[in-house]
Amino acid sequence: MKTRSSAWPLALLFAALVVYASLYPFSAWRLQGVAPWAFLTAPLPQYWTGFDVGANLVGYAPLGFLLALALMRSGSGRWSWPLAVCAPVLLSLGIETLQNFLPQRVPSNLDFALNSAGAVLGASVAWLLEKLGGLRRWSQFRADWFEAGAHGSLVMLALWPAALLYPASVPFGLGQVWDRLEAFLSQLLADTPFLEWLPRHAEAATHLGPLAEAFCIALGLLAPLFMGYADMRSVVRRLGFLFALLFCGLAAVGLSSALTYGPSHAWSWIGPQSELGLILALAMGLAALALPRRLCAVGLLLCLAVSLSLLNHALPSPYFAQSLEVWEQGRFIRFHGLSQWLGWLWPFAALVLGVRLVARAPSRPRAAH
Repeated sequence: MKTRSSAWPLALLFAALVVYASLYPFSAWRLQGVAPWAFLTAPLPQYWTGFDVGANLVGYAPLGFLLALALMRSGSGRWSWPLAVCAPVLLSLGIETLQNFLPQRVPSNLDFALNSAGAVLGASVAWLLEKLGGLRRWSQFRADWFEAGAHGSLVMLALWPAALLYPASVPFGLGQVWDRLEAFLSQLLADTPFLEWLPRHAEAATHLGPLAEAFCIALGLLAPLFMGYADMRSVVRRLGFLFALLFCGLAAVGLSSALTYGPSHAWSWIGPQSELGLILALAMGLAALALPRRLCAVGLLLCLAVSLSLLNHALPSPYFAQSLEVWEQGRFIRFHGLSQWLGWLWPFAALVLGVRLVARAPSRPRAAH
């Protein structure tokens, strides 16, 4: 039986992440004078770290899992496992071959073997879950908790914690892009008369006050919360979703802080403004439990519009540049660009989804059974 699955867009997005992380920074391509496939028969690399082994092994496991899940839900049946393994293996082979032409990348037969093992592991976990009935129970859980057309919301909600991993000027404050957009446009329009038409954001911008920062934190949490509410089936399930989302958001921001400054600083971002913002988000989330679904979608749009306006009319935090320096160096250089784009674009993609939710959302959520 064919079923529309959110695993397809997630698998494509994860494949894009793998390509980006493996070929970044996509510059200084050159020929080395060796066969591109020579790495397959080369001796095993002498120098490697536990992080490299874990990243290559675990990096392809989610891709294999998502592809197997998508194929099984699409009715591919017995072909789902081999296809879910072959596609990541071929992707890894292509990436390792292209790394021959990048000065900052070294193709490795060990990386290829670990990537392939990760794909086998992920596809096998999905196959095992299917045999044990786990995927059927997940489908039943999703049908009980979410509306049938909630595929877009589920994908966006799954990407939200990943978007929070990149350091933000304000906790949960995604979409602060005007400073970089202004710099790009200034460079693009340099030595042209159109440069005078460009608004000067830096001349009018000020730092957010404590109350405004707390309000932005609350709005950053309420946006995905209202997104979920707009596709939830009952008030009781909304309550469970509220606490699950708060837990995931806190864990993602804490992990981002730990990756940036060290595990001992995982909760250093929590201060008076953060506490007030979390309390506001919890109180407003509880107050909105019984709102009609269409009003929840409107609330999503309002939260995004107000938070984007506040963040993009404010100067970044003085600690923001320090956080970026950590992420743009060392082992994070493979991931900082894509996670940055995800943090920038998530609110704007959510705006588009919010408009669709307003158009199709009916009246009130049904009572819990």
